[in-house]
Amino acid sequence: MFPPEDLPGRDWLEAELADSLDEEMELELEDAALSREIARIYKDKHPDTIDRSTYFHALIRLQAELIKLQDWVQYHKEKVVVIFEGRDSAGKGGVIKRITQRLNPRVVRAVALPAPSDREKSQWYFQRYVPHLPAGGEIVLLDRSWYNRAGVERVMGFASDSQVEEFFHDVPEFERMLVRSGIRVIKYWFSITDEEQQMRFLIRIHDPLKQWKLSPMDLQSRVRWEQYTKAKEEMFARTNISEAPWYIVEGNDKKRARLNCIDHFLSLVPYGPVPHEEVHLPDRVFNPDYERAVLPPELYVPSKY
Repeated sequence: MFPPEDLPGRDWLEAELADSLDEEMELELEDAALSREIARIYKDKHPDTIDRSTYFHALIRLQAELIKLQDWVQYHKEKVVVIFEGRDSAGKGGVIKRITQRLNPRVVRAVALPAPSDREKSQWYFQRYVPHLPAGGEIVLLDRSWYNRAGVERVMGFASDSQVEEFFHDVPEFERMLVRSGIRVIKYWFSITDEEQQMRFLIRIHDPLKQWKLSPMDLQSRVRWEQYTKAKEEMFARTNISEAPWYIVEGNDKKRARLNCIDHFLSLVPYGPVPHEEVHLPDRVFNPDYERAVLPPELYVPSKY
């Protein structure tokens, strides 16, 4: 990628950075929407967080590498599935947004399935996830996955003890089957402390832009913190296989968690340069007999801004 001829390289890079900062600011609106008191408390709890400028520069560098990874996956018809698990509000959605922010949605897609329907509940447990697995040249990011059975379904009583035991028996072989079929299976668990989750839930309660993220299930996760902890520990013990190991991301600092996770993800895939056809912008064809039609004003979106 090269800067346009009418812009020196440095000016082009600064313009791109400014545009990136604008995009990232849109994703960081929670800071502006919080009450001053909540914002102050949160800042006091995170005095050593990475500064905004350092974070943005590191993020853009990593996103540039993600584009190279995407091109390599597409060119070599690789198949990658990345599982994001963790407690509610641990930061899974935030890192997924930063991964997909500059990538081709036809190559890299995020999947967040709703609660299973009655029909899906009667199917083989893994069946509803299979259609979302990647084909050649695709990366799929699962915002929660089949590990719901080892976590929320188990703790909330949506799955019986025998169903949970069957899951633990089946999931290692299921993932080995995926790996044998050529799918790279990468599993991340985002870890936050009890105190940090409480703070993030309070933020969601007081932030109208984030209240939709709270559900009765989220609130129950506070009540059943220790049960979730025990369920997580058994899940690690019984599903951490060599073909698809778990990787834990320390998530109390959101910005560091995003950078660390993306950097680690890049390290797990042996991507490299791929050939690209040189692109030339064709000349505009002008037809002297063509006259542009005048469209009625009611077709246009009002210019309010």
